[in-house]
Amino acid sequence: MAIIAANLQAVRERIARAANGANRDPASVQLLAVSKTFDASCIVAAWQAGQRAFGENFAREAVDKARELAHLDIEWHFIGPLQSNKTRLVAEHFAWVHGVEREKIARRLNDTRSPQLPPLNVLIQVNVSGESSKSGVAPGTEHALASAIREMPRLRLRGLMAIPEPTADVSMQRTRFALLRRLKEGLQEEDPAIDTLSMGMSDDLESAIAEGATIVRIGAAIFGTRAAVKHESKK
Repeated sequence: MAIIAANLQAVRERIARAANGANRDPASVQLLAVSKTFDASCIVAAWQAGQRAFGENFAREAVDKARELAHLDIEWHFIGPLQSNKTRLVAEHFAWVHGVEREKIARRLNDTRSPQLPPLNVLIQVNVSGESSKSGVAPGTEHALASAIREMPRLRLRGLMAIPEPTADVSMQRTRFALLRRLKEGLQEEDPAIDTLSMGMSDDLESAIAEGATIVRIGAAIFGTRAAVKHESKK
């Protein structure tokens, strides 16, 4: 699993270069390692290399991993659309949810979050590229959902997230990320506690950081393809 440690270091260096290029402190950008579909041994390898925050988007798979790795100090993030019948699992086992887009889901998370746990950090997902197949609220409609979430005591609204349509056009990347940043700034006028922009993945993290990302969600650049990691683990 040495390849995972090497990849992590390479990603951290990319983040630092991008932050420095944008006159930002690299420490202001959190790296979220997206470990979906990879088994617990891959997560352990990343943890041993210093990674602590991991993202998953299959609730049952993630809960199995969380239970297996309960002895490690891992912060679990759920990413993407969440079905109603999975809200209890997520509320019980995760620290963050990236992708609330409906008041119904937020309310179910709130109602199933144990009062013995700290409030669940949530981000509203915005469909910044206007794809009909992509989840998220339309830009400009996030205020109503934000107002509703603020009234839920077991949730803590932290900001916004987006998964824009993939493109190699850096100008388009920057345009979409800049839109999310402006929406976040609009929410901050109502709630100064808003502090998070979750945007940017393996192919566009530099553009995301230039536009203010505070969390970048990186999977392939850390874990590679599933086949490659399996091959490495057999060595």
